[in-house]
Amino acid sequence: MPLPTRRLALVAASLAVAVALFPGSSRTGLLVVNLVLVLVAVVDAFLAPDPAAIGVERELPSVVTLGGTARVGWRVTNPAGRSVQVAVADALAPSLRADRRRFARRVPSHGRVSAHTEIRPTRRGRFEIGEVTVRTEGPLGLGARQRRRSVPGVLRVFPIFGSRREAELRIGKARILEVGLRSAKGRGGGTEFDALREYSVDDEFRRIDWAATARSGRPTVRTYRAERNQTVLLFLDNGRVMAGRVAGVPRLEHAMDAVMMLTSVATRLGDRAGLIAFDRDVRAVVPPAHTSAQLTRVTEAMYELEPELLESDYRGAFVEGLTRFRRRAMLVLFTDLAEEAVAETLLPALPLVLRDHLVVVASVQDPAVLRWADVVPQHASEVYQRAAAVAALEERRRVTARLTGMGATVVDAPPGKLAPELADVYLRVKATGRL
Repeated sequence: MPLPTRRLALVAASLAVAVALFPGSSRTGLLVVNLVLVLVAVVDAFLAPDPAAIGVERELPSVVTLGGTARVGWRVTNPAGRSVQVAVADALAPSLRADRRRFARRVPSHGRVSAHTEIRPTRRGRFEIGEVTVRTEGPLGLGARQRRRSVPGVLRVFPIFGSRREAELRIGKARILEVGLRSAKGRGGGTEFDALREYSVDDEFRRIDWAATARSGRPTVRTYRAERNQTVLLFLDNGRVMAGRVAGVPRLEHAMDAVMMLTSVATRLGDRAGLIAFDRDVRAVVPPAHTSAQLTRVTEAMYELEPELLESDYRGAFVEGLTRFRRRAMLVLFTDLAEEAVAETLLPALPLVLRDHLVVVASVQDPAVLRWADVVPQHASEVYQRAAAVAALEERRRVTARLTGMGATVVDAPPGKLAPELADVYLRVKATGRL
């Protein structure tokens, strides 16, 4: 179907003004001029190349991090024997925040032109980008032809690993401790033999290896490192309680950052990390491993998750984990300390794993609630707000006490601190040989 162009509108307006200013002009003359112009535009449109013959390719990055920047490119090829004015509009999702989604170029005969745009995603997930609209103009630029074209592509937006720097700091600190310059104090203190070296004044007397000392004639001590190839199994709640927003994003986003940090720290220190994401059903399973690609596998398993507005089945998730992975592990459950949900579903399920595993329950605090609880009320609305905040904090304290009483470790921390505090718990467990 022929389409008008901007040039046609400008020409029509110019001719209308010219006819109106011409002495003796009439409506009939204006009508004749417009009919001729429309006829010329229709013929011009039919002389435009078929949009289906224009080659269009899209270049997408394989992965973009939420909040990061990436480039999307297009290449347009003209197989015709003359240059063509081509306009392209791409169906990029609004949440990708593209600088532009359309462009126009004159493509030379048998030539190719390129264009690009920057995107800044505001929502993670999988984006299937399918169609582009291609418009070609006739030789005079008065008429055009347009068609939708299928140019399939997939863009994956991964969650933010905001605690990456904290993870590197803890990995470095743990490796320094492993060298044996000073053993971490506590039960176990590192129980896997590492090497023999000459005694120094900072070494514990009990670390002296008397047989090696007798052979070498110099005081020699054994150095130890924390055990490797242990298992950290991460249970990520994807249910209703994780949909609540804290610091502007769902609780699930903060939990994902902590999952990535624990996976990075554990695998870099020689332990195995795995993931089970669940709500009413198990959504994703990543078997424990300590390869360098494990962080990518875990991230790929999470990036499409969106909280389901249903109660989570903790028992089903624990059974799935115990069935697949029987080895003693540190189990970290990411959820919220909502009293009703914990009392009705989590507490009855915890005995399944507490007997044979070290269980940590992790939750993110809402800084706004902490702030409301500390405010001095000035108005009636602030009195009710403060009362609600104090009640919510007391509820979390009760839940924490019940979980701790059953034998679980609870980490309840504000955004930005949950991941580092969990990593510290893991490193203490590792240093003291509790696994």
